Amino acid sequence: MKWSEIEIHSVNEAVEPITYALNDSGASGVSIEDSADLTREHEDRFGEIYDLQAADYPAEGVIIKAYFLTTDDFLAMVPEIEARIRGLADFDIPLGNLTFQVNEVNDEEWATAWKKYYHPVKITEHITVVPTWEDYIPEADDEMIIELDPGMAFGTGTHPTTQLCVQALEKIVKPGDEVIDVGTGSGVLSIASAKLGAKSVLATDLDEVAVRAARENIVQNHCETVVTIQQNDLLKGINQKVDVIVANILAEVIVLFPEDVYAALKPNGIFIASGIIEPKREMVTEALIEAGLTVYHTEQITDWVAIYAKRGE
Repeated sequence: MKWSEIEIHSVNEAVEPITYALNDSGASGVSIEDSADLTREHEDRFGEIYDLQAADYPAEGVIIKAYFLTTDDFLAMVPEIEARIRGLADFDIPLGNLTFQVNEVNDEEWATAWKKYYHPVKITEHITVVPTWEDYIPEADDEMIIELDPGMAFGTGTHPTTQLCVQALEKIVKPGDEVIDVGTGSGVLSIASAKLGAKSVLATDLDEVAVRAARENIVQNHCETVVTIQQNDLLKGINQKVDVIVANILAEVIVLFPEDVYAALKPNGIFIASGIIEPKREMVTEALIEAGLTVYHTEQITDWVAIYAKRGE
């Protein structure tokens, strides 16, 4: 079985839109090598929790690798994929001095190579995301461990947008709350919600690969009695009302459904929106306000923003 690797060298701000475009084009897996991980703030705040090797990372920027089964259809699609990614600049997404190339790889290389970049990540003082294949000893009795194997799904817990969402959930979710996780990816936010005491969590994702990976991680963390997962397009067709909705997706996607968010929230319910690069903050804020939500707080890590919005009584 032959596989092709698309290797893109860009900047951190472009990671999520590029990853989205690659997954939407049919990638069977995506790995990210981010030079910023070597100096990420969480290492200073919480102590050194893993040993990163500088030789494994680019000198600057980000290298994104996506893996495709080598077929005639894929080879014909390559120019279209490159044009789509370079076209992100038309939406004011910085790409840096972007390079795009295609390499041949064998089956074993793409399936396992990315694991060396994924280690335990202490997201808050009390929540740590740990790969299922690594041994980890909790540093405190009250430390919450989320065991995760992202498989082919995006969402290892290492990206700032995921960290912003987990930190928000830790502040907001109360025992007995009902939660919806839109675009669940690996399921990390649904699992965090369940472990924080949510009574029920509905996890949705349009990608069947993500649904499968999330389901496995939910079982791995013994949260299957709390978390229900289904393949779904955002909040379409979902009629239940909940206390908290969280969405870690692109800003361009968030602005497509704020009215649905408002309709799905209980009075005083809270929406946590992340995946938002700083230049898109105002665009998302305006869309939420126009839908009737009140934006009352924001958090930021590097250039990534999480917005907290509330429905009125």
